[in-house]
Amino acid sequence: MTDSKETSHSEEHSKSGLKIPKWFQGAGVPLLAILTALIIGGLVIVFTDASVYAAFDEGFAAGVVRMFAVIGQAYGSFFVGAFGNPVQIVTALASGNMTKIIRAIYPITETLRVATPYIFAGLAVAVGFRGGLFNIGAEGQYFIAGLTTVFVGYSLSGLPWIIHLPLAVIAGMVGGALWGAIPGYLKGKTGAHEVINTIMMNYIAFRFAEFMLDAGGPMSRGDGRPVSPEIAPSAFLPQFFPNNSTIRLNVGFFLALGVAWFVWWLLFKTTLGYEIRTVGQNPRAARYAGMNVPRTIVITMAISGALAGLSAATDILGVLHFMPNAFSSGYGFDAIALALLGNSHPLGVVLSSLLFGALRAGAQNMQGIAKVPIDITSILQGVIIIFIAAPEIIRTLYRLRELKKGEELVLTRGWGQM
Repeated sequence: MTDSKETSHSEEHSKSGLKIPKWFQGAGVPLLAILTALIIGGLVIVFTDASVYAAFDEGFAAGVVRMFAVIGQAYGSFFVGAFGNPVQIVTALASGNMTKIIRAIYPITETLRVATPYIFAGLAVAVGFRGGLFNIGAEGQYFIAGLTTVFVGYSLSGLPWIIHLPLAVIAGMVGGALWGAIPGYLKGKTGAHEVINTIMMNYIAFRFAEFMLDAGGPMSRGDGRPVSPEIAPSAFLPQFFPNNSTIRLNVGFFLALGVAWFVWWLLFKTTLGYEIRTVGQNPRAARYAGMNVPRTIVITMAISGALAGLSAATDILGVLHFMPNAFSSGYGFDAIALALLGNSHPLGVVLSSLLFGALRAGAQNMQGIAKVPIDITSILQGVIIIFIAAPEIIRTLYRLRELKKGEELVLTRGWGQM
């Protein structure tokens, strides 16, 4: 009798929740997580602004008005910094003045530029997730790929760009793939957990890069600075505005979109992709079906490493043109959040990368105009990740009906499972 009442109560509670369309079920939680993070970020901005407290001293209404004014100014400057001012863009395009056009579209081009390495790094971690592997080593693979890319970029001379540029890109992919395959081999052959191994490989990569690039190191420029020589112009990724040093957007962005499509095709339209997903979901069943589980694990980690390598290659060949000692900006670690936010789907990774690119590009403008600390961006990223990692919080807050069993994607296996 009690069980019947509990079941009835559960059904009533389920019916009271908000029924969302089927197409929205996969994107609903991430979108609501972003919305909730923006609300929390707005509260943080308000609570850390002295002018709000001063306005409340004058009266409650004045305080409330000031709260909304501060939030509006902060997020308004963030939007302009990430996407540009729509009025200025339209006016500049109508005028036909190239200088004004470049100034107007700079914010959105910078968002796309920052999103480019994010897409590659996010795809790297997403492929690992699909294979049941937690690749924490994208940062180390990024460093090693940077070394191999820059070495091919500056050591080869006299080659036409049609040969030199692909060689430099391939060098980055190979460097990342080899660095990723090592923990994959250890996982597949010995069962050593990839999280521990990739973390250790990160530290090895960091220290190895320091040794190679420090003043007097084998790959240092030789002028006392811890940077590599500059790559040859024949290895540069083509720029959209080659005669303008302000806009740094290059063809790497469209290369990233093409690779995202390729990863989708590989995962969902090929036999190898099916094996990767099967091993990721149930390695025992995959082994029973005759799949070579250790080999698939190694291949998955190698592909993941190659994608992380592309992140470094496009950064060097398209933006920096050399490798500094302090190379990475945390792309490899942010990639974990991108893969989670994108539900380990290539399209989701692209969209989440664009979001993080906008967060980084808009944060500078928000700090300069609205005087909001750039750390607010990190808070937004952290809150988004928390809500994505714990989707029940979002479902409870917004009273969403829970999806039926089997409709949610399982990203990774438990610790120690094989």
